[in-house]
Amino acid sequence: MSETKFDLIVIGAGPGGYVAAIRAAQLGLKTAIIEREHLGGICLNWGCIPTKALLRTSEIKHYLDNATDFGLSVKEVGFDLKKVVTRSRKVAGQLNAGVKGLLKKNKVTTIMGEAKLKGKGKITVKADGKTTELQAKDIILATGARARELPHLKADGKLVWTYKHAMTPEVMPKSLLVVGSGAIGVEFASFYRDMGAEVTIIEMMDRVLPVEDEDVSAFAKKQFEKQGMKIVLGASVEKIDTKSDSVTAHIKGKDGKTTQLIVDRMILAIGITGNVENLGLEEAGVKVDRGHVVADEWGRTGVDGIWAIGDISGPPWLAHKASHEGVIAVEKIAGVKGLHPMKKDLIPGCTYARPQVASVGLTEKQAKEAGHKVKVGKFPFIGNGKAIALGEPEGFIKTVFDEKTGELLGAHMIGAEVTELIQGYAVAKSLETTEAELMHTIFPHPTLSEMMHESVLDAYDRAIHY
Repeated sequence: MSETKFDLIVIGAGPGGYVAAIRAAQLGLKTAIIEREHLGGICLNWGCIPTKALLRTSEIKHYLDNATDFGLSVKEVGFDLKKVVTRSRKVAGQLNAGVKGLLKKNKVTTIMGEAKLKGKGKITVKADGKTTELQAKDIILATGARARELPHLKADGKLVWTYKHAMTPEVMPKSLLVVGSGAIGVEFASFYRDMGAEVTIIEMMDRVLPVEDEDVSAFAKKQFEKQGMKIVLGASVEKIDTKSDSVTAHIKGKDGKTTQLIVDRMILAIGITGNVENLGLEEAGVKVDRGHVVADEWGRTGVDGIWAIGDISGPPWLAHKASHEGVIAVEKIAGVKGLHPMKKDLIPGCTYARPQVASVGLTEKQAKEAGHKVKVGKFPFIGNGKAIALGEPEGFIKTVFDEKTGELLGAHMIGAEVTELIQGYAVAKSLETTEAELMHTIFPHPTLSEMMHESVLDAYDRAIHY
């Protein structure tokens, strides 16, 4: 390591860190990035990307299982689990190599090792048994997060899994318990159900996907149950007993009674906690609250020269949020003019279960609680020609407007490919579009996107096709 002094050092090379480092280099800052494990972080290696590769496999299997609906004949659908997992890992590996190439192209110094804050503008890096001290005017913390565990619910990697274990199963379980019905939980529930496992979801809240609009949650529950999943709401796993090849979960229901469920495997999807340990945060004076570094809308921690972005700085725990925060922080550091701080109501969220779920902005309930008098539009997939032609007539798009100003407050979708559609509303919100502009936008036919138009029209009693 020949260079030891930099303008900026980024700790963590996930989607927040590597994007921040590249943007810094583009702005002329001499930049280093330090990563202890994988370039690309959890997202590229063990999260966003490889899970989508798995879900693509289960989606194709679902279509093959229902081939007769499309006039096709398939005698028998089978799968090679080892090859399914191998494909997912190859996809992750390809993107990991891509991040390495991008950092090199932008002349970012990449250092593999463990970093720790050591006084103002200083950090130490441990690698291969050696410790090196580096200096920088500014330091960005982008160390991400990991799966949360509870004292009585701990993963062992064999019978009780986190997302990492669930991505590389050695055998396909015949029965599976998923604890938690957020995005991670329902995505794995979808994958394993479509691959043939009997799936039960346990959720402490009174609905699945509890951060989504209530209409979306209700519809998702019906669709999951239609697929054969068992959903238990208002319940918690009080303890688990493991045997050689099974797990017994003791489940306390909303009535206070405890029942037992025996399954082959169990996935913990009860949230995440920031990687704040062993960074020297306390010594540096960086405030940590409930496992996350406290930072403002620019990424500033309150300690001069120390910034925090991505999962370590709290929810929403999304890769695209981390990347955007990285750009904001770096441009603030570089003194770029005319910047806009992070606005969390502009961050779209996507869940890649079957059916897909996507949203941006306020739910209907949140909008009302914020004091808005609202106009709500809703349009079903069954009223859309493209959805029917695709064989995907289940779902809807919902829009929420301020009655007085016409401001688009939120949009919520469930159904095929909605994770690709939501960006239309995200752009509309960023441009502060009202219902008038959306009504006068011409949507192509036949597309799923036409439902976005119809949902807007429906909010003002002008829907044409339903």
